[in-house]
Amino acid sequence: MFALVPGAAVAAEAGMDLTMHPVGFFAIAVFVVAYALVMGEEVLHLRKSKPVLIAAGVIWASVAYVYSGMGDTHSAEKAVRHNILEFAELMLFLLVAMTYINAMEERRLFDRLRVTLVRSGMSLRTLFWVTGALSFVISPVADNLTTALLMCAVVMAVGGDNKRFIGPACINIVVGANAGGAFSPFGDITTLMVWQKGLINFTEFFVLFLPSVVNWVIPAAIMSLAIPNERPTATAENVEMKRGAKRIVFLFLVTVATAVSFHSVVHLPPVVGMMLGLGYLKFFGFYLRKSLPRSISRKRALAERAGDEEAMRRLGEIVPFDVFQKVARAEWDTLLFFYGVVLCVGGLGFIGYLELMSAFMYQDLGPTTANILVGFLSAIVDNIPVMFAVLTMLPDMSHGQWLLVTLTAGVGGSMLSIGSAAGVALMGQARGKYTFFGHLKWSWAIAIGYAASIMVHLWLNADLFNVYG
Repeated sequence: MFALVPGAAVAAEAGMDLTMHPVGFFAIAVFVVAYALVMGEEVLHLRKSKPVLIAAGVIWASVAYVYSGMGDTHSAEKAVRHNILEFAELMLFLLVAMTYINAMEERRLFDRLRVTLVRSGMSLRTLFWVTGALSFVISPVADNLTTALLMCAVVMAVGGDNKRFIGPACINIVVGANAGGAFSPFGDITTLMVWQKGLINFTEFFVLFLPSVVNWVIPAAIMSLAIPNERPTATAENVEMKRGAKRIVFLFLVTVATAVSFHSVVHLPPVVGMMLGLGYLKFFGFYLRKSLPRSISRKRALAERAGDEEAMRRLGEIVPFDVFQKVARAEWDTLLFFYGVVLCVGGLGFIGYLELMSAFMYQDLGPTTANILVGFLSAIVDNIPVMFAVLTMLPDMSHGQWLLVTLTAGVGGSMLSIGSAAGVALMGQARGKYTFFGHLKWSWAIAIGYAASIMVHLWLNADLFNVYG
């Protein structure tokens, strides 16, 4: 295990409980205001990273001021460095994954998939199931946000102005993407955090596959009854993938395997393997740039012989592959939001609040009730700060309980449109057709799937509730 020292543990070592101190109340107020602004992102059009970045700096500055006033100038510094190190590992890991996804998008891999689905001529009800299933299958590798945006583009292209189809289809995509991301370390930031902490091994996440399937299938089956069984007009649009698209997919899979091997074989943080994988992509990008003139010459000769003027025009618009453009296009707002969350929650843990919360949730309520409650909190607050708070508390739980909280934090956000990054993004992409209240209309069905997935996990994986790491 390479878990870093959690904030609550640091507070205990310092021997200072500031939960009833004015700085504690001030920190809570700052965090609540910041997170209220985050939850209002869709209305205020204020990027979610901005308020939490301010809150993180203000909380730690105020705590450090109190500590220095008591003659301790090192404890706060030590604690914040631990938080920054923990964030750095996750940020670099996510940055590599986002770079690969952006490279696949630039090579038009996702456009090709979208057009293939749109041209299929499937009925709306069939497309509802296909986009939901693909969301579930793709999100474990490509992450739930990217997957949801891709599938929503398909739904919007086919559905047009049909709100009876687009609304439930978007909900189905959000539920499917979140459920698919729950059984893979690469599917969601929360699962990645648990894996990076060394609490659950890579392959152990896969025991959540059937509970995740149940979580998606039950609400999907209920909502599908409301989908009109119409057949939209198929489009004649065609998309040609750019050179190297399939090889980039292969390199991404090799990168994933490298990260897993670094963690399980040589016992290094997975981020080291991911950064090595970024090197794979950079070298392949170098090859694409160097071989581009030869490739263009060959294709131009073929186009001239065939008299294909459209192909000649496309060849003139080719831009060389640049891996640094893919890095620049990463979700920096999400990465900086995560930095703010890590430091805010770490600061509250250093003050001592997470220790109190841990005692209440995991001792008074019990781990099963507490972990189920985490899912409901994720629907309201977002699963990233909730899961980071749990990991900072680091309660003594069995493998089964850690898998339970991984499941609930991952899929609980599906109960409200604001509960996950996928839901928030789709409200913007399908503005007016997929809304908060439209999602709320089906929350009861999603809650049934949530409860059923928990019961399936408790039943299928009962033996893991007696296994401790």
